[in-house]
Amino acid sequence: MRPGAREAVVVRRLVKAQQVPSGEWYRLEPGLEGWLTQALGSSYTVLADGLLWRIDGSDGDAIGMPIRSAAPRQAEPSDEELQRWVWEELGEIYDPEIPCSIVELGLVYRCDLRRQDDGRFELRIEMTLTAAGCGMGRQLADEVAERLLALPRVARAEVDVVFDPPWDRSMMSEAARLSLGLL
Repeated sequence: MRPGAREAVVVRRLVKAQQVPSGEWYRLEPGLEGWLTQALGSSYTVLADGLLWRIDGSDGDAIGMPIRSAAPRQAEPSDEELQRWVWEELGEIYDPEIPCSIVELGLVYRCDLRRQDDGRFELRIEMTLTAAGCGMGRQLADEVAERLLALPRVARAEVDVVFDPPWDRSMMSEAARLSLGLL
């Protein structure tokens, strides 16, 4: 699906969805018609009844889309390979309103990997949101932790949402600004 394109969808079964940007959870009933506005990373964003809804990729079938999940990784990556995988996973997490990853948007401020005595890693991520009042912050932080904890050799993933410094468009990558027509 190309950015800006919309595809008609119909909810086929009862599905849990998160209203964007409030972050509140609801159940969407079968028969609800809407438009798929984003199909990136491991979730879908649907516009229905004048509201945006984030549907987890594992529930893609509820709107006639493929079920999405993170790709499995090898069991024993090198330290360097694990660091690359962490950034790849972060790059697969998308803002539900903006068709860019949290990395391309410049929302990840810090990513520290600390090797433990047993060879596993403790990760500490500091990230922000495009707007301080966004109700999706906890969901995005939880998705970051979940994806990173699924990686081999990751024992712990701590994700802090911070607002200093405040995010602004200058933190976006050139590719993100180009894809959004901001150059």
